[in-house]
Amino acid sequence: MTISSTPEGVSVAPRHMHFDIADDLKTLWHGNDTFRTAFFNALSLQFPDGEQQFINAVRLYRDKVDDPKLKEEIRGFIGQEALHSREHKHYNEALKARGYNIDAIDERFRRHMAWVGNLPPSRQLAGTCGAEHYTAVLANAILRHPEWMEGATPDMEKLWRWHAIEETEHKSVAFDVYRHCVGNERLRRIVFLFVTWNFFKYTFLNTCSLLKTDGKLWSLGTWIGGINFLWGKPGVLRKCMPDFLAYFRKGFHPWQQDNRELIEKNLNELELKPSAR
Repeated sequence: MTISSTPEGVSVAPRHMHFDIADDLKTLWHGNDTFRTAFFNALSLQFPDGEQQFINAVRLYRDKVDDPKLKEEIRGFIGQEALHSREHKHYNEALKARGYNIDAIDERFRRHMAWVGNLPPSRQLAGTCGAEHYTAVLANAILRHPEWMEGATPDMEKLWRWHAIEETEHKSVAFDVYRHCVGNERLRRIVFLFVTWNFFKYTFLNTCSLLKTDGKLWSLGTWIGGINFLWGKPGVLRKCMPDFLAYFRKGFHPWQQDNRELIEKNLNELELKPSAR
């Protein structure tokens, strides 16, 4: 019985990338804009521990999956997320070297991750599906709207687009495991509410922490520009809202948004090879 719903032409396997971005992170790397730089840096701060939790949650159910295709994709998912975690650890260490209090930010998020890690396995996996939905929607947006990264340094742009490509490739893996092993639609939606609160909470808190160190926490101009970026024009979060909310639909599945052409287009532009099984 085939459980995997990853479509033809998409494979889930890690690319062994490394990005030398320490010098970029000494600057306002996103178009010399304080808020945009802080926002993307704030997202990065959640990835090492968050993606390790995704790996842990899927591993709890790995032995219950007998579909060879999905089992192979689970291995690829773990490999991709492990490499994302590694690269974002390097990213975050460079932020620490710049003078940000990354230890305090990490401690705040790790307390939350420790709490998540003590939840029942079904809730951990449901939470992973919800969080993976946020990363998949943001990944789609980054790939579909390259102008949102306009002004970013070349290496930083490549890192975020590489991450977005692989988040898109594996966006249904945890979901397929959940659908096969748990299958509780009510739990899936309820847990997504908690994931939504925590995603926005920690992104906001991290952004504020970084802006405080930059001396811009109380800068009206910085916040006006940031609110415009997120909710006005181009409206990064505003334009993502319909896709975020699609998760509540009955019968929702990540590949209902079939964006295979974006994977191929961005792989070609970045001169990256398709992942091989």
